[in-house]
Amino acid sequence: MAGGTWTTQNKVRPGVYINFAGEGKAAGAVSERGIVTLALPLSWGPSRKVTAIAAGDNVRELLGYDLTAPQLVLVKEALKRAKTLLLYRLNDGVKASATVAALTVTAAYSGLRGNDLSVVIQPNVDDTAQFDVRTLVAGQVVDSQTVADIAGLQPNGWVAFSGTGALTATAGTPLAGGTDGVVTNQDHADYLGAVEVHDFHTLALVSSDASLKSVYAAFIKRLRDAEGRKVKGVLENYPAADHEGIISVKNGVVLADGTVLNAQKATVWVAAATAGALMNQSLTYQAYEDAADVDTRYTNAQIEAALQNGEFVFVPGSGTAIVEQDINTFKSFTPTKGRAFAKNRVMRVLDGIADDFKRIFESYYIGKVDNHADGRNLFRKECIAYLDTLQSIGAIQQFDAQTDIVVLQGEESDGVYVELNVQPVDSIEKIYMKVTVK
Repeated sequence: MAGGTWTTQNKVRPGVYINFAGEGKAAGAVSERGIVTLALPLSWGPSRKVTAIAAGDNVRELLGYDLTAPQLVLVKEALKRAKTLLLYRLNDGVKASATVAALTVTAAYSGLRGNDLSVVIQPNVDDTAQFDVRTLVAGQVVDSQTVADIAGLQPNGWVAFSGTGALTATAGTPLAGGTDGVVTNQDHADYLGAVEVHDFHTLALVSSDASLKSVYAAFIKRLRDAEGRKVKGVLENYPAADHEGIISVKNGVVLADGTVLNAQKATVWVAAATAGALMNQSLTYQAYEDAADVDTRYTNAQIEAALQNGEFVFVPGSGTAIVEQDINTFKSFTPTKGRAFAKNRVMRVLDGIADDFKRIFESYYIGKVDNHADGRNLFRKECIAYLDTLQSIGAIQQFDAQTDIVVLQGEESDGVYVELNVQPVDSIEKIYMKVTVK
């Protein structure tokens, strides 16, 4: 369904068009959050397609390594906070393979990980007319089959078999020739095209390429401003975006095992944490799990300058890395769009209202309810129930159902016009105390 903002009531497609504005000063249940997406070069797994991975999934066969392996460090970081990761493998190289007489063994996916595969073929001890065929990854058996000949072999999650005729014993034949391939900017463009049709909350770019940053930022802005999809993008060192939908990460962290995740890589955790944060939560002063320090420390003056520039900064604190302030890059404040729009907790509330109103309208009202006074009143009651829920969880405050929401007939017979006053709740971040000594 269409969405976005509006200037005049002239939209063509059925949908929900919502404008947010400040007050001129310096149905449904609340939907679940937690879907993050990113594109990475990998050494195993399906290439150039979006793959959904849930927190807690065993990814070894899918991605070639255990989640604790250094090759999957960014996948692990994403799943520290996200409920679901939509992962896209950017590269596609050559599949490793091996030949044992008439049998050809080919890796299930391209990539260097295929070179860690091997196949062992031995006569079965109980039936010498059959063979035990084992597939190994880094010396560990991951599949075993007992067959009479090549035709009896079935593909597994690691390799496929081809050829005809009898099997020949081998104590261990390694696969070879697997390559990762190279990644181009066009691969990133293809990723954006592929992920656009999926639902997600945040997207991370793990790159310092200036041209890619502008492409990703434009993608997020288009989805938010033209299509009404309230997603966010997380980039490293891109405060020039000056947009509430773009978070710019200034520095990174050092994990407890000594792994350094610079600002590019730290975008993954920030995106996951942003996706997973509820509408009544802020990331300000939250600790980065398993971090022992920041990769770059800044002075007080540098931190203040970064915050004023709309940058997301990690600071050291009590043997870990702390989020200084949960902000985005928006800083072109106006009388009707003030500093509150730079706070990510506030934007989660506003974005959540936009997404949830659209979902409620799409699921229960569009094309199903008559556009007369009773129908509009029904929709108004649905909105009030939803907003009361937000107020009960501390996402908004001082909502008055009698005065803060109006649902009217639009300019056309199929249009509905809604005016809503809402006051998002921010977190306490500054305490000013006066102490009098007697």
